Amino acid sequence: MTEQENVQLLTVIHGLSQRLKEHLHRRIVGQEETLDLLLIALLSGGHCLITGVPGLAKTLLVKSVAEAMALQFSRVQFTPDLMPSDITGTEVIEEDRATGRRAFTFVKGPIFTNLLLADEVNRTPPKTQGALLQAMQEHQVTAMGKTYLLEPPFHVLATQNPIEQEGTYSLPEALLDRFMLGITMHYPSQEEEAAVVTLPRYVGKPLPAAITRAQLLEAQGLVEQVPVADHVVQFVVRLVRSTRPGPEAPSMVNEFVSWGAGPRAAQNLLIAAKARALLAGEPAPRVKDVVEMASPVLKHRLVLNFRAESQRVQEEELIRELVKNVG
Repeated sequence: MTEQENVQLLTVIHGLSQRLKEHLHRRIVGQEETLDLLLIALLSGGHCLITGVPGLAKTLLVKSVAEAMALQFSRVQFTPDLMPSDITGTEVIEEDRATGRRAFTFVKGPIFTNLLLADEVNRTPPKTQGALLQAMQEHQVTAMGKTYLLEPPFHVLATQNPIEQEGTYSLPEALLDRFMLGITMHYPSQEEEAAVVTLPRYVGKPLPAAITRAQLLEAQGLVEQVPVADHVVQFVVRLVRSTRPGPEAPSMVNEFVSWGAGPRAAQNLLIAAKARALLAGEPAPRVKDVVEMASPVLKHRLVLNFRAESQRVQEEELIRELVKNVG
């Protein structure tokens, strides 16, 4: 890319991100880190798993993002009795009034949208969770032997509650690996909470759009074109490979990790670093961008063993040590 194209790229991305944040802050107070990570995922074309205690406005945040981007929005409340067809759609028999002939017609489910909120995704059995796998990776749905394409952009933003474990199901590793980022929402500061309680309550008034769907797709295409230096690529690959137990792995990985991150994690880490660099006003990602995105990209992909659990070793702690080791 030429210098002029780089400047134009930075201007476009910066303008989009600023408008989006201004609109979202009409409803959401604080949560700057969460907003930045969400924007990075959306600019990268990825999906997010958002974890947080009740009352932090996870659902409101996702709905507000859809409105601010003028995206078609669907919400599915995941419950133990939810079936895969409740997400993907089902075939029904329809009768032609003119001829009297009956035929099956596919009725599309809520997954046929631009932004799908999978609310409390860990409250439904793995059979139903698996309905998201093909859509998240291939952007298509197969039902009754036929394949239907999902219109771009397509993003899944799933939420889960870390407190209640009764009546929940662990997410399969294959599903976790399809989430680009794992985002943890925290309690607001005292000043932010004071601002929250004085805001008028949300009563369903739509948020005006900050950007269009076409602008989002254009921005995603621009992120793909960002050049990456060879040493940054090598840092990404070494970092991801260091999470896998084996003869060449650091001792702490062999001690605490059962399974590490795969090649999809490296792809996601690189493109997330690209998006973060653009949001920070840099024309290309540097090692520091990779370091900042390492935890959100990798933490939900590491499978820790019983020794790690017994010693209360956290994924973030391991990733920080791995970054130091690789660096």
